[in-house]
Amino acid sequence: MYTTPISGRGRLIRFAMTLLAFLAVGAAHADSAREIDAHADAALSEFRRTVKGADEYLAAAKGVLVIPEVKKVGLVVGGQWGDGALRIGGKTVDYYRLAAASVGFQAGVQQANYLFIFLTEAALNDFRTGKGWDAGIDAGVTLIDESVGASVDTLKAKSSVVAFIFGKEGLMGGYSLKGQKLTKFKPE
Repeated sequence: MYTTPISGRGRLIRFAMTLLAFLAVGAAHADSAREIDAHADAALSEFRRTVKGADEYLAAAKGVLVIPEVKKVGLVVGGQWGDGALRIGGKTVDYYRLAAASVGFQAGVQQANYLFIFLTEAALNDFRTGKGWDAGIDAGVTLIDESVGASVDTLKAKSSVVAFIFGKEGLMGGYSLKGQKLTKFKPE
């Protein structure tokens, strides 16, 4: 019996379908509240240890959303996912899930910690009362490189929400906040 060899495009489509299945399985796994809080504590410790001015940023925060170990996987078709904790006054008040999908030139696997700092009560309230939040559109979030070390006053002048992506592991071309949806959920 003769079978037709799979073309390069066919292999790419087959790989993309496999990747989407992998993303669905990975995103479906949910940690317990205790596990999310433990990972958030570790990410905050790393933030304080590695980001210049971290304590100043955290002291100025009205709320902090910590999404540790965000996974990003892609080869033409890609996705990101992770679960995190919103903390006010150092205590977890809600849990949020980050999810994003994309199509385009991309290849690789990476993991990183995300930290959103709400510098005003208004920004925090808008986030908490929304029905899902697009980090790149809804809040006008300013993404800060972990090595910049800009002052809190400078950041407040730019935006009421700032985000840090730090502790990257693996290889993947670039991180962006566009298209990332954050939705509240209740862990186990």
